[in-house]
Amino acid sequence: KNDLEIAREIQQAMLPGGLYSAPGVETFGLSRPANTVGGDFYDILPLEYGRLVVTVGDVAGKGSPAALLMALLLAMLRTLVDEKLEPAELITRLNVQVCRHAPGSRFITLFYAVYEPLTGEMTYVSAGHTPPLLIRADGGCTRLTEGGIALGMFDHSTYKTGQLTIQPDEVLAIYSDGVTEAENAAGRPFDEEGLENALKANRTEPVTSMGSAIVRAVEQHSADTRLADDLTILLLRRLAIVAA
Repeated sequence: KNDLEIAREIQQAMLPGGLYSAPGVETFGLSRPANTVGGDFYDILPLEYGRLVVTVGDVAGKGSPAALLMALLLAMLRTLVDEKLEPAELITRLNVQVCRHAPGSRFITLFYAVYEPLTGEMTYVSAGHTPPLLIRADGGCTRLTEGGIALGMFDHSTYKTGQLTIQPDEVLAIYSDGVTEAENAAGRPFDEEGLENALKANRTEPVTSMGSAIVRAVEQHSADTRLADDLTILLLRRLAIVAA
């Protein structure tokens, strides 16, 4: 048990501190494992010229085996980011590495995006991941689905790039399926609809408060039911840049 607690501390230390803000953007991420350690992760990586990488991943399974793969994937991902690859090429190369080094019974879903705060432009790839939700200024909701299949399934998988423009005050929610698949005592999942409603109800709140409100909504839905899966959410809001 003591070893697992130490592993949990190490795993949490590998993730960003939670809140990150810069001109044109604020982000907040949190990850809660179902067990002491888990297979979910998120990352927020500043690049040159104010650009920003945001990513959320989910290793199949949970507990120590998933946590070990999560650490391996995060290390490989950060190395490839340093090579300044375009998103589709980065995910293609990451998939090859996962196929080489992960057990054949394991796969990983991943959403990876590069955001440009000055223009609101985002380029992304979804490798079999739950579609992020963009809450629009007019109250609409857009799902981000471009990409390909999960990492680690086929070493020759190819991936398509998606593009969109986020307007000021719009919020993107990237999450793991532990959020939408959390069930109540009757077996009904929180679902994408529950997440969308929680996002819209809290869309004017700071991203830190918004993230906490979503986790509370999932907990209230689940009531006394223990979360069966790791839960991760990363929020990104575009901020208007005021000219000096």
